[in-house]
Amino acid sequence: MSIVAAGPTRPSTTPAGKGVGPLLRGWREQRRVSQLELALRADSSARHISFIETGRSRPSEEMVLRLAEHLDVPVRERNALLLAAGYAPHYPETPLDDPSMDALRQGMERLIQGYEPYPALVVDATYTVLAANRGIAMLLEGVCESLLTPPLNAMRLTLHPEGLAPRIRNHREWRDHLLAQMERQIALDRSEPLRALYEEVAAYPVPEREQEEGLDGGVEPVPYFALPLQIEHGGRVLSFISSISTFNTPMDVTVAELAIETFLPADPATVKYLQSLVS
Repeated sequence: MSIVAAGPTRPSTTPAGKGVGPLLRGWREQRRVSQLELALRADSSARHISFIETGRSRPSEEMVLRLAEHLDVPVRERNALLLAAGYAPHYPETPLDDPSMDALRQGMERLIQGYEPYPALVVDATYTVLAANRGIAMLLEGVCESLLTPPLNAMRLTLHPEGLAPRIRNHREWRDHLLAQMERQIALDRSEPLRALYEEVAAYPVPEREQEEGLDGGVEPVPYFALPLQIEHGGRVLSFISSISTFNTPMDVTVAELAIETFLPADPATVKYLQSLVS
């Protein structure tokens, strides 16, 4: 239940040896923003943006941060842009087990514990599980021990053929949803570790299963308002809607890459079953 320390520091994906100009141009082109549009957003001029990108003008530290903000550059990569421009990193990267993070850790632990009996967990930018409550532990019953050896990875646990995949009734839909989610993150963050994880889990075989009879998933069909995770547990089908929360305006790289995922029961039968576990 307690939040574990994250793994080794994830390196920046910004290529080493490049000046800040080409790097900013790369982010601008990836975001499909013109020089004029970026200039208007950043209260500058297209001419100045052009000079920065070609190396004819060295941007101030404030300008680098302003352009990075308007290009939605991840916090880790903003530090890399500053280094490329000759400035010190602006955002610290504090380990989760540092005493200064006590309030953050305790707050997240209280949050996911308070969400019980519904599942909730905390992950980092590459889906390493940093904390999970008893609702998650319940869903992981029967998962292969090798997948439960730290560090746990939420994507591997979900999509691996020896993980949750064989028990997910709408596996193809849920798999497509998760892979699309990772694709969006890769496009935004350009994270090589995340890309490697994506290629690994996308290559997992899709379980071929027949619909089993006798599973109690509810008497009547339920009209879902979002794609549910439908998973077998204890001889019945449980349905959850996933919600992901991140921190607003983070000032630390570690905090910027944290996400809290909670699973809301998607039908009355799931609510009744989970409540029965604690009554």
